Amino acid sequence: MTLAIKKSLIVTLLAMPLTGCVVGPDYIKPQAIISPEFKELKGWKQTQPRDTALPSNWWEIFNDSRLNTLEEQVATANQSIIQAQAQYSQAQHLVQAAQSSFLPILTMTGTTSRFQAATGQSVAVAGVRNLFGSAASVAWEPDLWGSVARQVEANTGNAQASAATLQALQLSTQAMLAQNYFQIKVLDAQKTLLDETTLAYSKTLDIIKNRYAVGMVAKSDVMQAQTQVESIRAQAINLGIARAKLEHAIAVLIGKTPAELSLSPTVLEAKPPAVPVSLPSELLERRPDIAAAERKIAAANAQIGVAKAAYYPTLNLAANNGFQSTDLSSMFTMARRYWALGPAGAAMTLFDGGAKNAQYKQAIDGFDASVAAYRQTVLTGFQEVEDNLAALRILEQEIDVQDKAVAAANQALLLTINQYQAGTLSYLNVMTAQTATLSNRQTAVSLRGEQFAATVLLVKALGGGWNETLLPTSEEATGERKWTDFLILPLE
Repeated sequence: MTLAIKKSLIVTLLAMPLTGCVVGPDYIKPQAIISPEFKELKGWKQTQPRDTALPSNWWEIFNDSRLNTLEEQVATANQSIIQAQAQYSQAQHLVQAAQSSFLPILTMTGTTSRFQAATGQSVAVAGVRNLFGSAASVAWEPDLWGSVARQVEANTGNAQASAATLQALQLSTQAMLAQNYFQIKVLDAQKTLLDETTLAYSKTLDIIKNRYAVGMVAKSDVMQAQTQVESIRAQAINLGIARAKLEHAIAVLIGKTPAELSLSPTVLEAKPPAVPVSLPSELLERRPDIAAAERKIAAANAQIGVAKAAYYPTLNLAANNGFQSTDLSSMFTMARRYWALGPAGAAMTLFDGGAKNAQYKQAIDGFDASVAAYRQTVLTGFQEVEDNLAALRILEQEIDVQDKAVAAANQALLLTINQYQAGTLSYLNVMTAQTATLSNRQTAVSLRGEQFAATVLLVKALGGGWNETLLPTSEEATGERKWTDFLILPLE
């Protein structure tokens, strides 16, 4: 075979398509169970706008500048999110690593040796000799059955799933921060209520002391009133424990130590904003956790192709070109040049004890498990939306009734105090009325806090401001590659 023909053969082999046929099933997105409408939205649609979608910065619907400032720090400073970002970058590099298998491997070697032939051995030059060598080798395994292509497909799906998981974690963290923030507002409102109650009870205590001084009431009335005042003060102080913990939790969520964050008391708004609720069919496009589960199915599907390609034979091609000489000064001359085409070989497993068959079935089982996980994630998504729609609808009714209970308790307390001052009732009746009034007012504040919490959870259940268009494409999931990335040494 002439040198020209051999060179032509090498070029032809290297110019072959990177993949032959691609074995394994092509991916088809599985169907999920979708409700025609949200059950808990029936009869309540007037209070839920449906013509506008949630903004990307969904927390801005609460119109709270301090909450906005805190939420904006989550994406850049929360350590769990930074970790997830690094994991997504890691997944991108796994795609690049899989893509590298499409290309041949080029190696260069340099050798030197000094030796003497054994006595009686026929050699051209007797005595001690030197031998220098230099060679470049190319090795390539064509992707005949699409194993590499399927692995790239699988890694790309996993990278996209990692990106969606990152977004789901970010949404979850932002929702947790908002919940903690509004819970602090609830505690501040409870503290204000207890402080107001302490002041009112203190005034009542002063009146009772004056009445005791002139002999109109017994000493026991003074002590009971004193007990009530101190008890309410203790409750107000105790709220500081829960508030401090929530403040510390918010600090950690925005990547700060608790010592770096202090939130002054603020007023709890009377009512949270209405949340735009999308159609049930759109929920699949707006929740990053559902998108992550779907991309994992695509990755599992590609792994079936990888496992199936292992049944077929592999082809390995190699070529060498180099120089060899006993004299270093004349080594890089045409007279000292040599080349070799090969070895080229094909290999096929004839018996492996069922290992490949088990791996293939394992890949199919992994796909089936991913489909089930996806459908379960969809069902959970619908459940979370329905749960919080129901909570908001029922809380709205409960708050309306509770406000009436507070008004009635206030009126009953006023009448009881007047009757006590007139001497027709004992102070025990006043204490009972005061306890009932405080309990109802505390319940009213707690219900409004639950309303804000349910609103945040509904936003989270609807996917926040995320949608499927934000999922990275196959090209974006690969990540950026510079020409320096193909060098054998890392250059930053």
